[in-house]
Amino acid sequence: MTTALKGLKILDFSTLLPGPFATMYLADMGAEVIHVESPTRPDLVRLFPPYANGQATSHSYLNRNKQSIALDLKDPKNIELIKQKISDFDIVVEQFRPGVMQRLGLDYDTLAEINPKLIYCSITGYGQTGSYKDKAGHDINYVALSGIAGHSGRQDSGPPPMGIQIADVAGGSLHAVIAILAAVTERHNSGLGQYIDISMTDCVVSMNNMAAAASLAGGQHQQVEKEQLNGGTFYDYYRTQDGRYISIGSLEPQFMNGLAAILELPLLLEKGASFDPDDRKIVKHAIQEKIATKTWAEWGQIFNQHDFCVEPVLSLDEALTSPLAQERNWVVNVALKANAETKEPQLACPIKFSRSEMRYDFIGQGLGEGDW
Repeated sequence: MTTALKGLKILDFSTLLPGPFATMYLADMGAEVIHVESPTRPDLVRLFPPYANGQATSHSYLNRNKQSIALDLKDPKNIELIKQKISDFDIVVEQFRPGVMQRLGLDYDTLAEINPKLIYCSITGYGQTGSYKDKAGHDINYVALSGIAGHSGRQDSGPPPMGIQIADVAGGSLHAVIAILAAVTERHNSGLGQYIDISMTDCVVSMNNMAAAASLAGGQHQQVEKEQLNGGTFYDYYRTQDGRYISIGSLEPQFMNGLAAILELPLLLEKGASFDPDDRKIVKHAIQEKIATKTWAEWGQIFNQHDFCVEPVLSLDEALTSPLAQERNWVVNVALKANAETKEPQLACPIKFSRSEMRYDFIGQGLGEGDW
């Protein structure tokens, strides 16, 4: 077996989360990634606690399989060095604000003159054009502007602060991977590279998908706790007797019938599919009263025997040590150095091929430890 992206070579100037997560996936799939960092202003992820084996755990994870190169991009000699080597690379990934790479002399137009086959991906909060292009932002800002926060959460408490970075990863990282690999495929036909403008806000807007379709074409403007899948129906989370939660997604008739039987709630069959807001409230209240009569573990034992789209809400620790995690290999042990015996547990790449394999050669390197 071999890796799917063996032979692709990537020069990665990105820091923090969106770019590094994208290039980690590409590296896991076999691409050779050279990660360029400043020797005086290293990637801030290197400083984020907690630490294990002498490094920040986030850095060790996000930069696995990558060679770390320390270069001061304000030094003209290093700019010339990059230009001398750029013909060896297939892809450049950068995450600076618009205009920074141009001022450094490392923009797409300049490098494409040297290497016309170069695919160059810029990941920013708001894209390379428009009135927002130079604004600072974070994941919470991009999600706010996308409309997602506007129809998520509870009416009495507002939009929820999420436990993951939706716009950074699902918006920036994963769309960058899609675009880069599409450009690689296109290059097989044209023989030319191209420039990719990834706006995390643009991309996270697209994740409204069904909600946006309902709003744009159907005139059904999304409201908090009013829609089919955002808490407006019994498709929701319910608090157990001991203060934990279970998820109920029993929308289809066969699942709704099963749920109604287990909970002894004929009301669910009468009003569960109703579009009337009052009916929906009555059903949710009745379900909550039933769920509150037993503990999380008791409901787990009951629903483990039935397939009605009801599952417990797990903590992250519980999820990562669950039977499903073990069966599907969610966690992998990665060597601290290439071929070292000491290893560190990390999330595995979730993509599974029938012929190609993933590689987990070593965790993120120390600053400037790699070579190219």
